[in-house]
Amino acid sequence: MTPGARVQAAIEILDAIAAAAAPADQVAGGYFRGRRFIGAKDRAAIAALVYGVLRRRAQLDWWSARQRTGASRGLYNPDGRQRILAHLAIVDGWPVDEINRAFDGDRFRPRPLSPAERETIKALAGRSLDHPEQSPAVRHNFPAWLEPALWARFGGDFAAEMTALAAEAPLDLRANALMGAREEAARLLAMGGLEATPTPLSPWGLRLEGRAPLSTQDAFKSGLIEVQDEGSQLAALFVDVRPGMRVCDFCAGAGGKSLAIAARMENKGHVVACDTSRRRLKGATKRLRRAGAFNVQQRALTSESDPWVKRHRASFDRVLVDAPCTGTGTWRRNPDAKWTLKPEDLAELADKQRRILDSAARLVKPGGRLVYVTCSLLAEENERQVEAILDRDRDFSLVPASQVWASAIGGTCPSPDPYLRLSPARHGTDGFFVAVLTRKPENAKN
Repeated sequence: MTPGARVQAAIEILDAIAAAAAPADQVAGGYFRGRRFIGAKDRAAIAALVYGVLRRRAQLDWWSARQRTGASRGLYNPDGRQRILAHLAIVDGWPVDEINRAFDGDRFRPRPLSPAERETIKALAGRSLDHPEQSPAVRHNFPAWLEPALWARFGGDFAAEMTALAAEAPLDLRANALMGAREEAARLLAMGGLEATPTPLSPWGLRLEGRAPLSTQDAFKSGLIEVQDEGSQLAALFVDVRPGMRVCDFCAGAGGKSLAIAARMENKGHVVACDTSRRRLKGATKRLRRAGAFNVQQRALTSESDPWVKRHRASFDRVLVDAPCTGTGTWRRNPDAKWTLKPEDLAELADKQRRILDSAARLVKPGGRLVYVTCSLLAEENERQVEAILDRDRDFSLVPASQVWASAIGGTCPSPDPYLRLSPARHGTDGFFVAVLTRKPENAKN
């Protein structure tokens, strides 16, 4: 493909993302599946441009609006084309003549630049993306309404953490203990031309820098590795399971943590992977089979209060609630998600999390544990939810993160709080929150 054709494809994908309710990776994947003629290198270049714009959207829009004057600045509503132009001029450093040649209106290439667009790229050429007049939300590319909550979460580490959240994440893998050791997985990947290094915190983890075609790797085809962020691996380890236990993964989704838990249990005992989406559970079936996880039963629920919960009251040693949340901790991987998030979404999710926690708590047997996980950075979804359930249900008490870490992983917990809080700048993971609650043993109740 010509540079102009790549640019046109990126514009089309960005506009499709803006119009769709689906995540960016699904939209881009559908676009490429419908155009099999686009080769691997072209797909990679197009995706890099699309995600570059999504990561820097606030700054690109700020610069583009700055070039407009009078009332037109306030009415500015940029689309994929305007954002691509700003990215090419500022981030990629394309000369003005090169941009003009790419936008020549020929087949598969963008229509020619208007006089106003030519003036804009001339004004933007050679600029630095940062500017002292940019607000923190613009400089760090996130919705302004979240600024107070993110300052409260990070304090003096705000700038470093927000910079890390805007960067591209590495590719983390989990070695599947049911199929072999981490060292064996690294060796097989090396034979396939991929250099993987052990993750610093998870004893299961391997890390690759940048994207890699895993589906053709023997380590993947054999079930020896699974794609899973190191933070998600640590969350699964915090369930602290043992072979022979009964475990419920209450919001299992595609089954990533269920797989990790089954491996930790050595396929001994019983794992029930629940979700309200039959589609997500069905998608996990192939993963479970490839991983050799045979002690996992899938259960579709009608809602968090499905009658199945009442029938299985107080019957599980461990109940994991990986709750639906804003996903603010995953912006490295899903930069598009930040631009669709609204304050009302947070309020709705917080209410849903409360209902899920209350229902899932019923499944925990006396002496068992309820493990609450989000990939959120917001107190409303994390600490406030735990504090509230501890207030509502006095049968539960908090288990300090350091105690769980020592039992499940060993060594010193990297999070000094009662909870496990992980973040990109400090720990190199996605943003995660984990709280472990234990139900009083039967003989300890009044």
